[in-house]
Amino acid sequence: MKRFFAACLMVAAVAQPAFCANITNKDAEAAVLVIVEGESRMEVAIGPGSTEALCPNGCFVTTPSGDRIGLDGSENVDIVNGSAVVN
Repeated sequence: MKRFFAACLMVAAVAQPAFCANITNKDAEAAVLVIVEGESRMEVAIGPGSTEALCPNGCFVTTPSGDRIGLDGSENVDIVNGSAVVN
């Protein structure tokens, strides 16, 4: 029974990124984003051409250009010229 619950937890942990906002940096240089989830604030650097899965429970993102957008955790976002383009 313990193995069953452990397996369920592993599946849930692996499946969780599918419900995150995917943020892709289309610029030629790294983009540093400020992510605010609840009372937690962190900076995330996304390299050129890289994609990060963030904000599974929603968050606010500030881009290098100063754009501030609210995400619910299901969007695809491109960083283009330092600004956010939500798809």
